Amino acid sequence: MKPIIPPVDKELLKAELNEETLLRDTNRAGNKLYVVGPEAVNVIREIGRLREIAFRNDGGGTGEPLDIDKFDTDPAYGYRQLVLWDPDAEQIIGGYRFCICDEAVYDRYGQPILTSSHMFEFSKKFLEDYLPYTLELGRSFVSLEYQSSKAGAKTLYALDNLFDGIAALGVLYKKRINHFFGKMTIYKEYPTEAREMIMVFLRKYFGKKSRLIHIRKEVKVQKKKKYQKLFKGDDFKEDYKILKAEVMKHGVSIPPLVNTYMNVSPTMIYFGTGINDEFGDIYDSGILISFAELYPEKINRHSDTFAKIGWNNIRKLLNRFQKRHLKNKS
Repeated sequence: MKPIIPPVDKELLKAELNEETLLRDTNRAGNKLYVVGPEAVNVIREIGRLREIAFRNDGGGTGEPLDIDKFDTDPAYGYRQLVLWDPDAEQIIGGYRFCICDEAVYDRYGQPILTSSHMFEFSKKFLEDYLPYTLELGRSFVSLEYQSSKAGAKTLYALDNLFDGIAALGVLYKKRINHFFGKMTIYKEYPTEAREMIMVFLRKYFGKKSRLIHIRKEVKVQKKKKYQKLFKGDDFKEDYKILKAEVMKHGVSIPPLVNTYMNVSPTMIYFGTGINDEFGDIYDSGILISFAELYPEKINRHSDTFAKIGWNNIRKLLNRFQKRHLKNKS
């Protein structure tokens, strides 16, 4: 492992996280969400530093001084960063990397060049019926400092704040995206038995359309029949309680992001779990969620609060982001 780079100067970050890149205020904890592209070189550098620290702490990471690749730095691929900012401490709390997939670049075999392409092979049906209307999300992280209970509400609402941002993107680009697609990570140190229980649960409740995507290095459940017996009925809430209790017997809880995603929509699609050999051999699971099919309380909590700024303001915000994006790609 190479030494992590030093922190980026706060004044440089604040110069790039400004009124032009502001997406919205969070619903809770008094934080702010921004959208930046490769042109925000200082913010990208700090994100790369914080991602590497967070991922190494959980047993992943690149081993490099910072986690940055071509999707962060090359505007040709169309990726941008959703950045969660603490205005009180003037620090980045966390973020997502995202691409609106009607801008995706394709290889000579007709497969999209996405951050997840090395793990997934996309079916013709997925490429035609889903991908052009999809927001790809990846590299989600919460800074190590904000994973500690010492950060108070800032810690408690970090993932909730990030979902405010995802929902805002869904509203902002609603004419272009119907779904969001991404990966849920379970690290190598997580107990095998607990991971397999989660995989069986996900397959039971969310695996009906799993053949839309092929996992290149798929991981099979070794004790499938044993864990299938745990989840006896077709009641999600009851089986979810069983899952939480059984996982806790192994001294862990359901990973936060996995727990969040499985509770945002009853129609989430789980494609399976594979080994991410480009990122410390962690276990990544592919998922797809429809914005229109989120639970009503999630829509009210995240999307509707953003829509209340009014459609004239949303159009202005969209025009601003589009102009900046087109300028930076040219």
